[in-house]
Formats: sequence, C-alpha cells, structure tokens
Amino acid sequence: MTRTLSTLAAVTTLAILATIGLGFWSFFLHHSGAFQDHETFWKDLYVVHFFLGLTTAIGILLVHCLIFIYFLGTGRWVKEVTLAYKLPDEPHHKLTRELKRKTFPPALFAMLIGIATSAAGAGVQLQAWHWSVHMTLAFATLLINLWAFRVEYRNVSTNAGVIRAVLDDVDRIRLAHGLKPNAEALLEEQV
Repeated sequence: MTRTLSTLAAVTTLAILATIGLGFWSFFLHHSGAFQDHETFWKDLYVVHFFLGLTTAIGILLVHCLIFIYFLGTGRWVKEVTLAYKLPDEPHHKLTRELKRKTFPPALFAMLIGIATSAAGAGVQLQAWHWSVHMTLAFATLLINLWAFRVEYRNVSTNAGVIRAVLDDVDRIRLAHGLKPNAEALLEEQV
C-alpha cells in the first residue's frame, strides 16, 4: 500500500499544482490588457482549469477515502486474527486503532479543503465571491494535502509492519500446534 499511496499522492499533488498553474494563467490572461485578442483562448483555458480542478477534487476524495478503507479493513483483519488466535490486544490491535485515529483527521481535512476550494471556485465563477478566497483555499488545499500524505505514508508504513508482525505471531502459534505456516497452507489450498 505504501507504493500505491506514494504514486497516488504524487499524481494528486501534480494535479493540484497543474490546476493552480492553469488558474493563475487564466487569471492573468483575463486581467491583462490584451484580453480582447485572447478571449477565445482564455475561455478555453478557463474550461480546462475548471475540469482539471473538478477532476483533482474528486481525485483528492478518492485517495483519502482509499486510506480510510485501508485502515478500516486492516484494522478489522488484525482484530479478527487477534481474537481467532487469542493474541493480546497490545501491541498489534491497539496500535492499528491508534494509527487509524491519527490518520483520519488529516485525511478528512484534506478532503474538506478540496471541497471548499471547489465551492469557492464556483463562487468566483458566479461572481459571488472574490477570487482571492478561491486562490487562498487552493494553496491551503496543496499544503493540507501534503501534510495529510506525509501522515498517511508514515502510518501506512507502520501499519504494514504491524501486519507482518501479526503474521509472524500467527506462524509461531501454528508451528507450536504442529501446523504448517500460513504461506504453505495457502499454497496447498490453491492446488
């Protein structure tokens, strides 16, 4: 999951930066003295900014929801294995709960700021809000997502270690009871 998150975080960050760049280009082209000469180009550029911004906002939601699902799923798996093999709650199950609790607020803030930025963009489009609100929220979206990606990456990496440790404990218990390790048992099931 760390590799997947790294890739998605990089793509999302580049999309945010591209959206901001197109927004500035569109803004400066619109407010330059040569607007009349570039009106159709400006409108096309604005439409590209709009759709890239909308796509980026949806991408932000998807990436952080994926993190939610990952922690809910792996946390449930660790809990089930802990109960099935009568492992102690600490350190593994407790750590997965703590990682989930530390990860969810930054992910949620990253999603909410993306939604707010999109709403502010619609406000600017309808000429109900000043452009500076949208611009400020766009930069806040970039910064909050970078912070959230950092927290998520660290916690996903730690969680991967917890999963490996749980698998090691399960293999130890299986060997103590004269059973084959998990990997071997799974291979036999597939045949």
